[in-house]
Amino acid sequence: MLSKIPIDLKSISEEDIDKEILRAAIIAELDAVNLYEQMANLTKDANIKAVLMDVAKEEKTHIGEFQALLLKFDSQQKKELDAGAEEVEEISPK
Repeated sequence: MLSKIPIDLKSISEEDIDKEILRAAIIAELDAVNLYEQMANLTKDANIKAVLMDVAKEEKTHIGEFQALLLKFDSQQKKELDAGAEEVEEISPK
């Protein structure tokens, strides 16, 4: 993603704008996690690897923060997230 909001926020209704902002923030954080983990896997320097993996971990916390907010704003998202978790429990081995 690299610093570009993936949708035109001007075309989003006022009642949905906060949900879309939070979704864009989640996408940005996921992109950052992927980038930092890929770079960590490329470097041979242990210090660089450690810092990149630590920063990636922090980005995962940010994902959790944005997701928690999104679930407060979008009850359907929460319902479907819970349904998805139940489906995984039904089909994945324990």
